[in-house]
Amino acid sequence: MAAAILQSIGDVYSLSSHNSFTCKRSHLPFYFSPKPSPADRKARILFTVRSDVCTTNDSKLKLKASRSRDVVVNAAASAAVKADGSVASPAPKPGHEILLFEALREGLDEEMQRDPRVCVMGEDVGHYGGSYKVTKGLAAKYGDLRVLDTPIAENSFTGMGIGAAMTGLRPVIEGMNMGFLLLAFNQISNNCGMLHYTSGGQFTIPVVIRGPGGVGRQLGAEHSQRLESYFQAIPGIQMVACSTPYNAKGLMKAAIRSENPVILFEHVLLYNLKERIPDEEYVLSLEEAEMVRPGEHITILTYSRMRYHVMQATKTLVNKGYDPEVIDIRSLKPFDLFTIGNSVKKTHRVLIVEECMRTGGIGASLTAAINENFYDYLDAPIMCLSSQDVPTPYAGTLEEWTVVQPAQIVAAVEQLCRC
Repeated sequence: MAAAILQSIGDVYSLSSHNSFTCKRSHLPFYFSPKPSPADRKARILFTVRSDVCTTNDSKLKLKASRSRDVVVNAAASAAVKADGSVASPAPKPGHEILLFEALREGLDEEMQRDPRVCVMGEDVGHYGGSYKVTKGLAAKYGDLRVLDTPIAENSFTGMGIGAAMTGLRPVIEGMNMGFLLLAFNQISNNCGMLHYTSGGQFTIPVVIRGPGGVGRQLGAEHSQRLESYFQAIPGIQMVACSTPYNAKGLMKAAIRSENPVILFEHVLLYNLKERIPDEEYVLSLEEAEMVRPGEHITILTYSRMRYHVMQATKTLVNKGYDPEVIDIRSLKPFDLFTIGNSVKKTHRVLIVEECMRTGGIGASLTAAINENFYDYLDAPIMCLSSQDVPTPYAGTLEEWTVVQPAQIVAAVEQLCRC
C-alpha cells in the first residue's frame, strides 16, 4: 500500500511537470514555487475532485495518494510563501544614514575626487582628522600636500589659502573654532572679500572658510562666538549655515564649486545629528532658503541650531491651535527674499529666531530687509528673538539663559498672533 501511495505521488509529480504547474521565475515544479497562481490552484482543485469520485479500491488508494500529495504540496508552498514573504518585506528606504560631520566629509571627499584643485588646510586637519573629525581619513587618501596641516597661525594659513585660490586652486580652510578666525579678519576682509574687485576682475577667490561655532556645552565665552554678525558686513563674501546632514553636504559641495569666497558656518552641537541622505550626488543652491514647515498664521525665520528650538516650540503651538510656517533661511548673505517674501505675503506676521547677538546680528539685517521690501504686507511689527548681548557664561544654567529657549518662542508667537 505504501509503495502504491509513493507511486501515485510520483505520478502526480510527473503530471505536474508536464502541465502548467511551473513557476516562470525559477522553472521549478509547482510545489516549490513561492506562490501558486490562480490557474495552478484551479488545476489542483480539479485534480482533487476527479480523485474523489473514484469508487474502486485502487481508486481509493489513488484518492489517498492525492490527499497526501496535497499535504506535501501545501506544506512546501506554505514554506515557500513564508520565505518569499521575508524577501518581499518593505524595501529599505533609499539612501544612507549619516551624521552631520560625516556628511560634510562625504561632500568634501567627493569634490576632492572630482577636482584635483580642491585642497584642505588648517590646524590638525591631516592625520588627526580635524578637531571634529570632518577631515578624518582624507590625508591618507590624498596625501599631505592636498590635506595640509598648518601651524597655529590663523592669519598665516588663511592668507596662504587666499593666495592659493588666486593661482587657481580651490582651498577649503578650516578654523578649529570660528572664534579663532578673528585672528585672520584682515585676510578675510581686505583680501578674500575685495581682491576680485580691487584687481579689476583679474583674480577670482574660490575659497571656502568653514569651522565649528555657536554656543556649545560650557565651552566658555571665547569658544562660544557667533561670527555671522562680524562677517556679514564684508563685501564680496557669501555666507551659509548648515543645520542638517542633507544640507551640510549639499552646501559644502556648492561652496567648493562657487567662484566666490564662501563662509560655511557649522554649529558645534549639530555634528552628531543623524539623517538619511540620497546615495546619488546632489548640490544645493547657496542662495535658497528651506521651507521646513508650511503654515498659515505666522512666519518663523531661523537657521542653524535654532531650527530645532523652533521645531520644538512648534509642537506646543500646534497643540494650542496655531499654524506656524517655519523657514530655515540657510543663506545668511544674501537673503532669499523670494521665499521669505512669499511667506510674509501669506501669513502677514514674522518672528525671527537666532542664536546670534541681538545688536547688529543677522536678525537685525533680516528685519531691515523685510521692512524695506514687504512692509505693506505686515499686520504686526516684526519680532526678533536673539541671544543676549553678554559674554557667554561658563555655568550651564547661566549659559542657557543667554540663548533663546522654546518657551520664549511660544510666548512670542502668541503675542504676535493677538495683534
